[in-house]
Amino acid sequence: MKQKAFRRGDRVAEQVRRDLADLIRTDLKDPRVGMISLTAVELTPDYAHAKVYFSTLDTGHLAEIAQGLRRAAGFLRRELGRRIHIHTLPELHFIHDDSMERGASLSALIDEAKALSDQTPED
Repeated sequence: MKQKAFRRGDRVAEQVRRDLADLIRTDLKDPRVGMISLTAVELTPDYAHAKVYFSTLDTGHLAEIAQGLRRAAGFLRRELGRRIHIHTLPELHFIHDDSMERGASLSALIDEAKALSDQTPED
């Protein structure tokens, strides 16, 4: 079976994700944006917009983190332009990715159901 080759857009999106993660970790001084992980980047075909998905363990401060990322979007875009040379530098849109929390919640429910079934006496 032939493996699907990555499109150029996929490679660019992954490079944007890596560089943004590095910029946030090293250059972003906003205290609202603490420990976050960038889980994915989706680029429009013309590279005009990028949806940047992030997750955090600090879900209690999600609104502040999102606000900090929105406020830093211009700075991050400018710094990204110094690292990546593409014909159009995307406008950054940060979106919380709750799939990790949902996965943990589902896993806990499965564990709970399994524990209950183990306690049930068999006929």
